[in-house]
Amino acid sequence: MPKVLGVGGIFVKARDPDALRAWYRDLLGVEIERWGGAQLWNDPGKRSYAVWSPFKESSDYFAPSERPFMINLRVDDLDGLLAKLRERGARVLERREDSPDGRFGYVVDPEDTLLELWQPA
Repeated sequence: MPKVLGVGGIFVKARDPDALRAWYRDLLGVEIERWGGAQLWNDPGKRSYAVWSPFKESSDYFAPSERPFMINLRVDDLDGLLAKLRERGARVLERREDSPDGRFGYVVDPEDTLLELWQPA
């Protein structure tokens, strides 16, 4: 039976796509390709996956964002990236989570999308 193999991409509407691309490039280190997007490759040879999970419409997990989605990004140095984001004036939330799956920190991008930054255990 045909099946889904994984996440092919994350696509978002933006008030100012160029400014949003620059924010992701300059603050998160995402390499923006000539075509305007980014290819996010997993580390070769390591166990890696993406998660898809619906939340109840009434959930406040995405707060303070009012958007109907959030983006989880895997990072290599959560504390270092959060410090860089704070230094650059990004809206970093005081919210943190530690679990057997890893450590989580949260930032809101310029388009008010919640980004869950995940450093795997």
